Amino acid sequence: MIGFHELYERHWRDVYRFALFLSGNPAQAEDLASDTFVRAWNARGAIREATVRAYLLTITRNLWRDLQRRDSRLVPLEAAGEPAIEARGDTLVDLGWTARQLELVAVSDRTALLLYARDGLSYEEIARRLDISVGAVKSRVFRARQALNALRGAPSEGEPR
Repeated sequence: MIGFHELYERHWRDVYRFALFLSGNPAQAEDLASDTFVRAWNARGAIREATVRAYLLTITRNLWRDLQRRDSRLVPLEAAGEPAIEARGDTLVDLGWTARQLELVAVSDRTALLLYARDGLSYEEIARRLDISVGAVKSRVFRARQALNALRGAPSEGEPR
């Protein structure tokens, strides 16, 4: 069994680099890396030496995703450095088109897609929320994407472009 100090010394740089890749912010990367090792310390009985690096990077990714979800719900766009709504005309036109097209997608497919793309929920979280299987969630998200692509005139997956 590897000691925690040795685990930290061996994997700190990789975890930090991955966190920096995700966040693009050195201070946030340090926080993510530190939080990763706190989580690993609390679960130290569950860590297998053969998969420790993958385990640590998964923790880092999940912490970053949680941070992104929380930040996107709390910070108004203007406070986050986003331009005011008037300055985003092209984006608003695209969003308006997408919103109208989404109304044409089956309700169950549209709901799954929005929970996945807009709310950032995992397939498992969506399955629990909608009380359906993970496979059904994947099918609904796929069908919704295909429907939007068809409405946009883009080729479906597997078709030549």
